[in-house]
Amino acid sequence: MRCFGLRFAYEQAKHAPERGKGRQPHAGAHLHEIRLGERGLHGFAPERGGVSSAPLTERPGLEPPVASRTTRSTTQQDGRDENREERTMQIAIVGLGKMGGNMVKRLLGGGHQVVAYDRDPAAVERAASAGAVGAVSLADTVTKLSATPGPRTVWVMVPSGKATDDSIAELFDLLKAKDIVIDGGNSNYKDSIRHSEELAKKEIRFLDAGTSGGIWGLEVGYCLMLGGDKSAFDHVLPALTTLAPKDGLGYFGKAGAGHYAKMVHNGIEYAMMQSYAEGFELLKATDYDYDLAKLADVWNRGSVVRSWLLELAGRAFKNDPGLTHLKGYVEDSGEGRWTVNEGVARAVPVPTIAAALFARFTSRQENSFAMRVIAALRNEFGGHAVKKA
Repeated sequence: MRCFGLRFAYEQAKHAPERGKGRQPHAGAHLHEIRLGERGLHGFAPERGGVSSAPLTERPGLEPPVASRTTRSTTQQDGRDENREERTMQIAIVGLGKMGGNMVKRLLGGGHQVVAYDRDPAAVERAASAGAVGAVSLADTVTKLSATPGPRTVWVMVPSGKATDDSIAELFDLLKAKDIVIDGGNSNYKDSIRHSEELAKKEIRFLDAGTSGGIWGLEVGYCLMLGGDKSAFDHVLPALTTLAPKDGLGYFGKAGAGHYAKMVHNGIEYAMMQSYAEGFELLKATDYDYDLAKLADVWNRGSVVRSWLLELAGRAFKNDPGLTHLKGYVEDSGEGRWTVNEGVARAVPVPTIAAALFARFTSRQENSFAMRVIAALRNEFGGHAVKKA
């Protein structure tokens, strides 16, 4: 059960975490220190970005918002237009895990004023040392946003489910009409519809932001899929533009649209990883002794199967050609299940995504009862040989 393909799938999943949980920020991730190299992550020379590389100093409180500024960078290469006019704004990030913590740094690098809060004081201290204004609670977060006039914006980047529900419920009591709550975690789209309806009772605007990019988002930007209040989207566009690479964000409609798109995105991701895993396991099973890292690099130059996931595969094979340090045990975080369930509910066949999800279930079985049943049946009807436990 611990086959090479499943170990490969684990390695892929490990390098693309997008859960917004309370984990340590990506090492060496100060925005103004980033160098992607002459040809970028995908082998193509990206355009230079528009994020300021100037060091940021700690501020005891928030200054009045800057109406507009022109930023230019010679060290950040995230695909955004050079010398463009970019407005800055104030925003709070709640949840400073790998993604949330790096989003704070990227926003600070773009000149935005950020209030940062996490239940872990050490995470808040790291954000403050990068230039954010630290907060000790959600109430303190809102208070520090209130130092400047205008609607307040709070981006919630915590695990989906109860943690998100509790955070938004508390913000409901703290915020006022026209303020904005953004859920950037991997929430179920039905939860996002519910959150939007609840906040609307107080005229608080809501956006659900499907966010992809994982630990690499600091360097190359976050793909952002937005749903919810369009006026809120327009208001927070300066921050979204800083977070995303060029052309890497979009507004897709009413509440739930952003997280629905992200759900399907992750379902597709499951299927892509499974396909790569199966192909590489077949290659490994031959007597050709393929250099899988080299083959992955070759495939990424002009091949129809080239992708960022394939780049990560090459990276994994360079570090450990046989993936011997891993077990073929692969978790799932929920979005794959939601995608399959949606396919059933809407009578839309998604067999490849379903098979990829079930392969992960299989990876967790040490001695499958189903396989033991089949072995028993073959022995009963045909006297076929079996292996004793």
